[in-house]
This record gives sequence, structure tokens and C-alpha cells, in this order.
Amino acid sequence: MSDQYIVSARKYRPQTFDTVVGQEHITTTLKNAIRHNHLAHAYLFCGPRGVGKTTCARILAKTINCENPTADIEACGTCATCQSFNNNTSFNVFELDAASNNSVDDIRNLTDQVRFAPQQGKYKIYIIDEVHMLSAAAFNAFLKTLEEPPPYAIFILATTEKHKILPTILSRCQIFDFKRITTTDIVNHLHSIATKEGVVAQEAGLHVIAQKSEGCMRDALSMLDRIVSFTNGMLTYQSTMEHLNLLDADYYFKLTDHILSQDVSGTLLQLDSALERGFEGDVILEGMAEHLRNLLLCKDPRMAKLLDVPADHKPVFHEKASQTPPSFIISALNVVNDSEINYKNATNKRLHVEMCLIRLCYVLQVTSASAGDEKKNTDSIGFAPTKPQPAVAAPVQLPSSLPQAPPPVPQPAPAKVIDLAPPPHDVLPASITAEPEPVMQPKPAPQPAIPVQPQAPSVNPFFTPPPPEATTTTRRINKSFIDLDAVIDAELKSQQAERKEVTLELVQSIWQMYKDSIPPTRSSLRSQLTMMDMEFYPPDEVRIICKDEMIESAANNERNTLIDLFRKESENPLRVRVELRKDMVIKEEGPKVLSKPEVLEEMKKKNPSLAKLCDALNMQIEW
Repeated sequence: MSDQYIVSARKYRPQTFDTVVGQEHITTTLKNAIRHNHLAHAYLFCGPRGVGKTTCARILAKTINCENPTADIEACGTCATCQSFNNNTSFNVFELDAASNNSVDDIRNLTDQVRFAPQQGKYKIYIIDEVHMLSAAAFNAFLKTLEEPPPYAIFILATTEKHKILPTILSRCQIFDFKRITTTDIVNHLHSIATKEGVVAQEAGLHVIAQKSEGCMRDALSMLDRIVSFTNGMLTYQSTMEHLNLLDADYYFKLTDHILSQDVSGTLLQLDSALERGFEGDVILEGMAEHLRNLLLCKDPRMAKLLDVPADHKPVFHEKASQTPPSFIISALNVVNDSEINYKNATNKRLHVEMCLIRLCYVLQVTSASAGDEKKNTDSIGFAPTKPQPAVAAPVQLPSSLPQAPPPVPQPAPAKVIDLAPPPHDVLPASITAEPEPVMQPKPAPQPAIPVQPQAPSVNPFFTPPPPEATTTTRRINKSFIDLDAVIDAELKSQQAERKEVTLELVQSIWQMYKDSIPPTRSSLRSQLTMMDMEFYPPDEVRIICKDEMIESAANNERNTLIDLFRKESENPLRVRVELRKDMVIKEEGPKVLSKPEVLEEMKKKNPSLAKLCDALNMQIEW
């Protein structure tokens, strides 16, 4: 049995307060409480998984019953109580798993045991793990004992979900919040364990394990055991990335280089290489977002401490960040974030990721502006410019991809396919200004439309230049990045301005048209329509007012038909709502639709002979 393999999470579980990693604020408080004999009767340890809640509970139970504690308030490990605790034979320490013992009967058995004093040592300690799994009845049965236990009883509750515990339980406990263990602490602890086990481990590989564990030491140790078995004791950065199914930083550096050079073909081929290795699209998007965030952090030395990457990767990140404009990084983060949100709803996952990367290839083209605009954008987000920016002349220069005067003169193929013209700062969007002014022509004489210079097909075969008339107006770039959705919304608003204006008279005419279209065979619906009224709330809402629930139900049945009719006739997507208003006054509109008995009565009034005939024959008509 001595040669039996034990996982690192159990083999290297802390046995004293000093060996607990990353929870100094907890261990110091508990040691001081033991030193000054200020032990509470109930403790609640809460925090994420794998941060040492149960471990600290066991160390506390072992230390307070130790017969010969050290000067640093640690268990000696040699006395009878420590030996019985180490061998799991102690009668004074009880561990209860509330996930499987969550009934009232289990709590009653516990309270019955509390009545007996300890046979050895000073205290009886009850450790209840996952206490939030107790039922409400079990919590209530536990309240009295938890509030006033015997002087020798101490309860230590542990949970990962404090919000599920009753407030009455929380008020009876001293609460200790455990924090996630930092990446540096995990790396140092893993390095010490690897040294003890004779494992050759690169610091970059240990850093990846610490990042992947998300502050959970137990997860980090489990991953360490798996990768050591996978690599036969040689833990490297590449083997760690391969085993954890992650894409390394070098992949994202290459992908970013293709994007910055607007190489759509290279970008899609780089994506294909990751998909062929079995990576899912959401993993690529998540890694790309993390990579862009790291580049953004490198823009300001004050944020360097937030860069959580291996030490040998930091110089590369700083070098690449100096080559990447901040406006591109922020706009690219927006694009990747939107793609991550919509990924789960996409039917074609691969196409969704490809479209995201293609948009990234043209983000730099959209965000390119004059040197003055770039400096303004850089200052607006708090980054110091990486290079001194040249002074910007007052006149706006023409983009390099457009000729200065007709006929077009061929020029060498630039690094970018086309560079959008930066607008002057005093030009507002065309949808706001009353009379759009020419962007590129300072002279009053009219100029012909500037044709787009033909580009070399080898530069970018996927980009189609805009039509010439698109260059007659421009949009002011006054943000640190271009909001593509805002551009689309502005175009939709300009299209809506050309549509037919919706007025109350138009809506009333459509409503009357609908009522007139109801055939006589549907007399019940025609009668119900007379009990409805219509109200218009500009710019796009129509409300159908009903007097009672039966009329409201009929209006809801016809709501889809009304939506289609209003949309077709008004050429606008109007919203139709049905509202119940019992104090509504019904308006008399046109002749009333009569029932059959009412029709007979009207005929009798118009023809007295018919009334005499009915009376003479004593006619009793059944409808």
C-alpha cells in the first residue's frame, strides 16, 4: 500500500496554516483567535471551489485540540490527538457532507451527538461541507443548536454559494470570505511540487496551467498530474498548450499580422489551420479577444501589471502593441465581442467566424485617418503615442489611392488597398447638414466625380472599391473607433426619411379600409369592430382600444392581419397593440349591425300589416 499512487491534490494538501497558499488574511485571523482564546462557536467559510475552505477547517480543528501547539500556533503533529486526526480515527472531529445528508433527520442525529462531551481533547468540531445544500426544514432544525451550542462544540460550515444560506444562519456565524488564488502564487506552488517530484517544468507551461485553473489550486494540481503523465515528466509550454487544447500566443500573433496587412486569404487560411486541429470557433474568438486585450494593455506602462502572460512573452507583446494603432484594437474588440455574443445563435458556425475575421481585415482601413485625427484618438483613450506624430496641415489631403486630378495617374501599389478620406473636423454627417458640401474640393467650381484608381489584384482581391458618388459626402470621425452599427443606423434613418410620412389621417383611412373589407358573411366580426376604437401614437404605434375581454380577444385574433395591412399601406413597419379600456365610450359609426330579432322588429315598424299578421297568427319564432 505504500507504493500506491496518490494525486497531488491529496498528497500535497496543506497540514498547517503556514502551508496554506494565498489565504494569509484567513490563516492569520484564525491563529490570532487561537492564541488569545477567542474562538467562536460557529464559522462559515465561503468562496470559490479549490481555494482551501475545507483544508482550513481541518487545520483549525486539528490545531485547537492539539496538546502541544508550537509557538507559532501550529499543531505539533506528534501528540495523541494529532496522531488520531492524521489517521482519521479522531472521535472529536466529525465531517458531514450536506449534499447527501440534507434532511431533517440527519440534522437531528447531529444535534443528538452534540450533547455528549469530548472523550479526548477540549473541543468537538463539526465540519459541514456544502452547507447550502441543506433543506429549509433542516436549516430551521439546526438554528437553535447553532445559536447556543455547548461550550465544547464548534461548528465550521463551508459553502461555495453563500447567497443560498438563510440569513438566520448567517447571523449566527463568523463569516470568512476566501479569495481566488493569484496566478503567481499558483505558479510558485506548482514549481515547488514539480521540484519535489523530479519533474522538469517550464515556467511558461506552469503559467498556462495557473491561468486555466482560474484561481482554483485543486484544478491546477489535477492539470499538473495529467500533463506530467502525458509528457512523461517533461512539462513544456507546447505540450501544455496541446494537452489543454489551447492555441498558443504565436498563432494569434500570426493571425493579427494577416489582419493588419488586410490579407483576407492568409487570415482565412490561418483560421482553417486551427479548425483542422480540432479547435471550435468560440475558442478562437475567445482567444482573439484575450490577445487583443493584452495588446491594449501594453499601450500604457501603467497597465503593464494587468498583463497576465508568461514573462518571456511580454517583450513580444510590447513590440507588437507598438505596431498596432489603439483605434484598431478597440474597434476590433467590439467586432470580436459582438461575434462572441451571436456565436451560439449562428447556424453556420464556421461562416460566422470567417465573417468576423474578414471584418477585422477592413477595420484598419475604416479607422485610418489623418495624423491629427490619430493623435486625437490616441489621447482620448489615455494612451501616450508610441511615435511622435507630425504636424497636420490645415487643408485636408487626398487619400493616396485617389488621383489628384483626371486623368488618373497609375501609382505604385500601396500597402492598403484603399484609404478612406479623413473628413475635416467641422463637417457633420450628410443626414444632419441641410446642404452637403463637397469634401475634397476647396474650389467653388464644380468638379467631376473622382474615379477610384484601379488596384493591383495581388493586393487584395476580396475588396470592392465604393462607387464614385459615395465620395461626395463624408462622416465625421470623432471617436476612438468607428461604430459600424451607427453607420448602418444612419443609413436606415436616411432611407426612412424618404418613405411616406405616417399621419393620423392615413392611419384612420387604413383602419376604415380594413373595416369596409370585412364581408357581410362575417357579421359577428363586423359587429365587434363597431365596439373598437383606434388611436395613433406617433411615430409608429397604433392602439386598438376594446371595451371588454371578448372584444379584446377578437382584436388579438386580427392583430397579425392589421400589422400586415398597416405595413403595406403606410410603407412603414407600424406596431399594433391591443389595449383593454373598460371606461371606453363607444362611438356610433354608420348603421348598426342588427341581430335577427332586431331585424324582425324593424320590419314590423316599417310594415304595420306584418305586425298585425304576426299577432293574428300568434307567431312564436325560434331563432
